[in-house]
Order: sequence, then C-alpha cells, then structure tokens
Amino acid sequence: MLDVHRLRLLRELSQRGTIAAVAQALDYTPSAVSQQLATLEREAGRPLLERTGRSVRLTEAGRILVGHADAVLERLETARAELDALGTEVSGELRIGAFGSAMRTVVTPALVRLSAAHPRLRVRVTEIDPATAPEELRSRRLDVALLQRYDCLPARDDPSLGTEPLFDEAVYLATRRDRRRALRDCRDERWVSGTVGTMCDDATVRTCENAGFTPTIRHRTDDFAAVLALVEAGQGVAVVPELAAVGVPDHVALTPLEVVRHTSLAYRRGADRDPLVGAARDALTSR
Repeated sequence: MLDVHRLRLLRELSQRGTIAAVAQALDYTPSAVSQQLATLEREAGRPLLERTGRSVRLTEAGRILVGHADAVLERLETARAELDALGTEVSGELRIGAFGSAMRTVVTPALVRLSAAHPRLRVRVTEIDPATAPEELRSRRLDVALLQRYDCLPARDDPSLGTEPLFDEAVYLATRRDRRRALRDCRDERWVSGTVGTMCDDATVRTCENAGFTPTIRHRTDDFAAVLALVEAGQGVAVVPELAAVGVPDHVALTPLEVVRHTSLAYRRGADRDPLVGAARDALTSR
C-alpha cells in the first residue's frame, strides 16, 4: 500500500527539485525526507529516483507516480471539503496569502465582509509574493492565496492548484511629470524595480526587453509607495500596476502600457467546495 504522506513528499520533490528544498519547506531534516522516499520506493517496488552526486531526479516510474499523487491528493481534498460542507455554519481558521498592493484595496474590505457574514470564522492574512504562494498552499500553510500574472510573462501552471479569475489591472510607466516619455525612450534611464525573483521584477525586465532594451536597475524595493517616492525624487522610472497607483505624488506621471496584470484566487485542487474557500471567494468577489 502506498502511503499518502510519502506521495506528497514525492510530489514536492518534483516541484522543488532537491531533497534539501523539500526538507526546508516542510520543516523536516533532509535525512528524514530521504528515508521516507526510500520507504516509498520499497512500497512501489521499483526505483523512483536517480541519484547523481548531490542531485536527484525522478525516474519514469517516479513521474508516473507523481501524476497519480496529484489525483489522489485532489480526491482527498475534495473529501475533506465535502465533509466540512456538512456543517451549518462556517467556522474555524481561514488563512489567506496576498501580495502587498492588494492588501489595502482588496483584502481589507474582504475582511470586513467576512467578519459580518461569518462571525465565528477566524481569519489570518499574510503578505507574500505570488511566486511563493503555490508552495505555501501545497504545504497547507495557507488555505487560499491571491496569485498574479502579467500577460508579458509566460503562464506558470501548477497541476496541484485550482484557480479562479478575480480581476485585471492596467499597468503603467511611472516617470517624473516634467520628464514624461514613452517606454521606448527610457533605454538610458535608471530604473526602480522589485527584489530579484519577484514577479514584479520579472515583469519590469520583460516589459523593457519587449521594447527593445534591458533596463539598468539602480534601486530595488517591494514597497510601491517607496517606488513612487524614488520616481518623484528623480532617482529612476518604474513599472507600476494599477492597485499600487494609490496616493501618487503630484510630480509623478503614469503612462499606460500595453501590459495587463491578472489576479486569481488559488487553492489546493479539490478544495473548491470547501466552506472556507467559498467564504473567501464570496468576500473577495464582492468588490
């Protein structure tokens, strides 16, 4: 009999690439993860991993088993959701992950609606970068999360997650009002962008590359209020999504770009009928 917990570890390995990354994400030691995967290989009756030096990769049998693991975990999530739906009142703890620019204009009003509709529900919100949201959901540290996707970047599909579109935003080029210019004319400008590896930084770089140049990034911050302040101070130009264009300084001009940011609600696949997910969905879509 294949153990569900060990199947989850194998799936995590397929997503993260190394045993060390799985151990760090799930608060295990690497040796404990290795032991569990070795036991899973004995249960499966064939090798699931190929070890080459310090790295591992899935064998064909391992890849097949990961595909079945996704289906098994989805059915278990559906079963949990259907059992929870038997209750007459939504209660317990709902853990939401959201990116910074959505916290004030989207998440905070949703929290007010959740409190009014479900007084016994405890809600915990954590600010996270959308790039890390999938692993937070898979590891069950979050119940739902807001994912974002810039249409200038390739889509990142995750078979372990279910998603529903929430809203779209315009994206702007932020410059000083007295130095307003088109994107194609900003080749020699200094740029303000997010932390390396964040989706906002990736979108800034790709937007510039699509215009024919690579940006020279001088300053990095994930706080869009600071981004706009730096632009006003003449320290650079920046790509700013609509939700972040709040309290725009007087000397900053916003020029629309041919880029759209899409935000969706994400949860573990199979949990779409979970009362907690339903409560979050209702609150977030009542904008």
